[in-house]
Amino acid sequence: MKIIKINPKKPEKKIIEEAVEIIKKGGTAIIPTDTVYGLTANALDKKAVKRLFLIKERPTNKPFSVFVKDLKMAKRLAYIDNKTEENLKKFWPGQITFILKKKIVPDFLTAGKKTIGLRIPECLIIKNLFDFLNFPLIGTSANISGKSASGEIKKVIEQFQNKKNQPDLILDAGDLPKSKPSTIVDLTLLVPKILRKGKISF
Repeated sequence: MKIIKINPKKPEKKIIEEAVEIIKKGGTAIIPTDTVYGLTANALDKKAVKRLFLIKERPTNKPFSVFVKDLKMAKRLAYIDNKTEENLKKFWPGQITFILKKKIVPDFLTAGKKTIGLRIPECLIIKNLFDFLNFPLIGTSANISGKSASGEIKKVIEQFQNKKNQPDLILDAGDLPKSKPSTIVDLTLLVPKILRKGKISF
């Protein structure tokens, strides 16, 4: 588990490129986001996703949400009509994950469900990663299942440092501004439903 300090306001290109190489090779990383620290990997790499389930000690019937670069990438993964697109544009990039009906997305990512949770974070480091990546990233909080998500780097590291299964890389941006995890809104229902309340209201 390699730990590299990174400036969240001016991410060093060399560090971004190292993280990109790890992710491209099927590795896993803890990265700062616009909410709490996140645990990430290539969302379309079956082995990488399986590793994240082990690292997070998460039941495999509980799907991960996904970070996308832009609406174009979102449309590759989910059905998005004009009305839905209007909603997404109002809140993305930002701290809201939307549940949408999935297209041809591997079941290992969505735990066999017909829906997928997508988000475009408002985070410079993630934006820089996507400058080099053309696939979606897992966007789950960096904590062991059942424990609290956190923006405090010490608490995040402590959860994983003595574990058998550890992420390959941690990008240490220091303590993040205090925030809840993202709001989750299900747009697949006739009336949109808030599944989790975060900082942003829908």
